[in-house]
Amino acid sequence: MTTVTERSVAERDYQERVETAIATLQHDLPTLFERDLSYDIYSREIAFRDPVNHFKGKFNYRIIFWTLRFHGQLFFTELHFDLHSVQQANLETIRADWTVRGTLRVPWNAKLLFHGYSIYTLNQDGLIITHVDTWDRSPREILKQFVQRGDRYV
Repeated sequence: MTTVTERSVAERDYQERVETAIATLQHDLPTLFERDLSYDIYSREIAFRDPVNHFKGKFNYRIIFWTLRFHGQLFFTELHFDLHSVQQANLETIRADWTVRGTLRVPWNAKLLFHGYSIYTLNQDGLIITHVDTWDRSPREILKQFVQRGDRYV
């Protein structure tokens, strides 16, 4: 049987881990196209889903961010992840709101722009166990931006 003191210590430890996760996300996300993330805040069993990908495991999670950086440098002259907010939505959830914008490495300098948010769910140890991204437009609409003239974001 757990005592009130043991529960309050566990709750305090959990909340400290949530605050560490928020601070880490605030630090890491704005530069995710330039340098690797800190993976200490993620569970080994993390599950990721966005409109085009879904997988499980921290190794695969690391690979997706390596792939984003690699392709970002290969296909874009500039690429930014603008982080607008990171906050605890409820006891088990963190929400990050963001915008991706960039200029493709093509003669017509096509512009890329889309907004989205990430929902991070925490396990009982305060580690991120799921990461789900939602975009403001479909992958097809985002790809259409690759062929448009680059004098403006659309």
